[in-house]
Amino acid sequence: MSSLPVDAADFLAGSIRLLCGVHQLSAVCLPAPPGIFFANHSSHLDFAVLWAALPRDERRRTRPVAGRDYWEATPLRRWIARRVFCAVLIERQKVTAASNPLVLMLAALDTGRSLIVFPEGTRSTDGVMHDFKPGLFHLARARPAIPLVPVYLENLNRMLPKGDIMAVPLIASVTVGPPLHLDADENKLDFLARARQAVAALHADP
Repeated sequence: MSSLPVDAADFLAGSIRLLCGVHQLSAVCLPAPPGIFFANHSSHLDFAVLWAALPRDERRRTRPVAGRDYWEATPLRRWIARRVFCAVLIERQKVTAASNPLVLMLAALDTGRSLIVFPEGTRSTDGVMHDFKPGLFHLARARPAIPLVPVYLENLNRMLPKGDIMAVPLIASVTVGPPLHLDADENKLDFLARARQAVAALHADP
C-alpha cells in the first residue's frame, strides 16, 4: 500500500490520469488479487500511468517493480519510488544469490500485493517491444496460481521518450487483456513468446 495518505494518493492518481488522458480501469476487467501486471516498457511514465489507471483498492495493494540503480541514484528518485509508489526496487547490474530480484517480488506477492513488471527489462527507444527476459517465467513458475495480466501502454514513448525530462501532452491509453497462466508442460521460450504476443495483441494499430 502506498505510504501516501489515501486522499493524496487518489489526488496523484487522478492528476496522472488527467495529464495523460488515461481512463481508470474497471474492477470487473481485472482478476481477483493478487496479480502480476506485465506491460510493454518505453517511458519512465509507464509504471506511474499503469498504477494510476488501476481502481483504488487494486492501486493501494499494487507495487511497481523497478531498477534500484536508476531509482536510488538521487534522493528525489528514491523518495518517489519508496514513499510515493512503494516500489519493489531490484538489482539489475550485479545480481547475486543475496540480491536475487525474485526473492523480493515473491515476498510482496506472498503478502497479498500485486506487482507491475516490465519483462523487456529496459525501455524501448522506438516503441517496438524487445524480447521478454526470463523473470516473468520464473515468477509464473514459482506462483502458478497467480494470474498474469497483459497490459499495453500506448503513446507513453512519445509523451516522455527515453532521455527526455519534460512530458509532451498527448493522449495515452492503458489496455488490459485476459489473464494467462504458465501451462504445466510449457517451456521458458514458448511461455515468454506467448506472453509477449498477449501484450502485442492489445495494440490497437500493430
